[in-house]
Amino acid sequence: GIGIREVLLTSGCPGTEAKCIVRVEECRGPVDCGWGTPISEGLACVKMPCIYIRPENRFKYVWKMLILNKTAHILPNDSAIMEVCRDTHSVTFQCETQENGNIIASVKYAVYAKTEMQTKKSRRTETGQSRRTTTDAILVFCLATGIIVTVSVIFAMIFMILHW
Repeated sequence: GIGIREVLLTSGCPGTEAKCIVRVEECRGPVDCGWGTPISEGLACVKMPCIYIRPENRFKYVWKMLILNKTAHILPNDSAIMEVCRDTHSVTFQCETQENGNIIASVKYAVYAKTEMQTKKSRRTETGQSRRTTTDAILVFCLATGIIVTVSVIFAMIFMILHW
């Protein structure tokens, strides 16, 4: 769903808290909002965080590569942050944050293929150029209108002074 979500831990919170907020973030995924935003994203690689609170070494992290209509492939990476380089196909990753064998949080990431990223980048550039052209036209219109109004006011004042 579109909106804001709070990422909560249901176990492992500081003190005697039953639940604690890890962070608040924009939600762009499906209704259950299980999609995360990478820490950094370039044309070549993506750096993705698992859900955790400090100290991060108190949790176990299980990264999976999700394959449509197949069993998820568990990856050997057990750190809170994983960096992957783009391939020729889009891939979905999921990270489960575990404490004492229980899953306490989960987040998914869609990593697009290199060709898809280049296509998106060129679309953004084209959209940015057309948006810039529109903005420039509006600025020129406002400037011209301002000059015309200023000159008109000056002539009106001169006319009033001469006929006074």
